[in-house]
Amino acid sequence: MSITTISPHNATARLPLPEVVRQLNSHLGPTLVAAAAGVKDRGLPTKWARPDGPRPRPAAETRLLKTHALFFSIAQAESDHVARSWMIGSNPLLDDDTPITAIREDRYKDVSAAATAFLEGTPA
Repeated sequence: MSITTISPHNATARLPLPEVVRQLNSHLGPTLVAAAAGVKDRGLPTKWARPDGPRPRPAAETRLLKTHALFFSIAQAESDHVARSWMIGSNPLLDDDTPITAIREDRYKDVSAAATAFLEGTPA
């Protein structure tokens, strides 16, 4: 099933976690994936992406799933480049934090609202 045929949230929910992390590593890099997950070890995302690798803790797993769904929501509407730039850019709707920081801090409603505003072209 292609990610473009269903909503990014539903596509994320259907993927095994190692594939979610593999895709994030591919688009954001393991350093940003580790930052979003709230872990200091930049090597963990590479390990999590292996089918036989360790599983992240529940809080990190939730952050990874949210990061994936948000990234692909924006990438589907815009491009991978725009989605990456949005994820790492200062955002006025997040008190000038980056979406990666907001995800790491579990501010899911705020970052979802900021993504919606971006996609709808709503001014900050």
